[in-house]
Amino acid sequence: MLNYYNLNPNFATSNIKMSELVKPYHQDQDKKQQVANMFDNIATNYDLLNRVLSLGIDKSWRKKAILKLADSQPKTILDVATGTGDVAIMTMELIHPDKIIGVDISKQMLEIGEKKIEQKNLSNRIYLEIGDSENLRFDDNMFDAVTVAFGVRNFENLDKGLKEIYRVLKPNGSLIVLEFSKPNIFPFKQIYNFYFKYILPTIGRLTSKDNRAYSYLYESVQAFPDNDAFLQRLSNQGFKNNKKQSLTLGICSIYQGIK
Repeated sequence: MLNYYNLNPNFATSNIKMSELVKPYHQDQDKKQQVANMFDNIATNYDLLNRVLSLGIDKSWRKKAILKLADSQPKTILDVATGTGDVAIMTMELIHPDKIIGVDISKQMLEIGEKKIEQKNLSNRIYLEIGDSENLRFDDNMFDAVTVAFGVRNFENLDKGLKEIYRVLKPNGSLIVLEFSKPNIFPFKQIYNFYFKYILPTIGRLTSKDNRAYSYLYESVQAFPDNDAFLQRLSNQGFKNNKKQSLTLGICSIYQGIK
C-alpha cells in the first residue's frame, strides 16, 4: 500500500487532503476522470459484486440510511453519486417522495440504472443524469434532502462537494451519507483488513476485469476521514446537528446533517 504521507513533504500543513490524493490508477490524470473511467469499467458487474463481496449486507445498510428520512418525509431528493440507482429506487419504495434526481459521473453506471428504473415503472419519478458533485447544476435551496451512498470518498475535493450539497439543500433540509469506515475492535479489525486488502481485490480483479478498482476501494477507505473527522468536515461547511451511527461493528457508518 502506498505511503500517502510521503506523497507530499509538507502534508501536515498542506490544503490537500489525504483522501483526495488516492486515485484509482495513480496517474497524472485528475481523480475525477479516473473515478469515472473506473466505474465505467466495472459497471456491468457492479451490482452483483456488491451483493457477493458484502455478503448481501449492503442492502440493509442502504435501507437503514434511507429510513433516517422517514420522519421528515422529503418531497424532492437529490441522490449524489447515484451509480446504478439502488439508493434512488429504494428511497422511492420506502418513503415515496414526489421526485428523485440522481447524478453520477459514470455514463455506464447511469445507463444500467435507467434500465432498472424502467423495469420498476419509476421513470416518471426518478431521473438520472450525468452530474459532478462539486459543480451541481441546480439552483440554491432546491432539495428537501440529499443522499450519498459510498460516494463521498470518491470526491476529488471533499469540502467543495459538501459545500455544493449544502448550497442546493433547502433550509432545514437533511443530508444522509452512507460510507465505509474503519473498524477498531480486535480481532474483527484484523480479519476485516485482511479480507478488504487481499481477498476482495482478488475477487474483484477476476470478475470485473479491472485490476485496480477493488484495490482502490481499500485504499480510499483507509484514507477517508471517517467518524469524528467527517463530522467536523460537515460542521465546517455549515451543517448542524451532525451525528453518526456505526453499522456492522464499524465497517460502515451513516452520517446525518441538517442545513
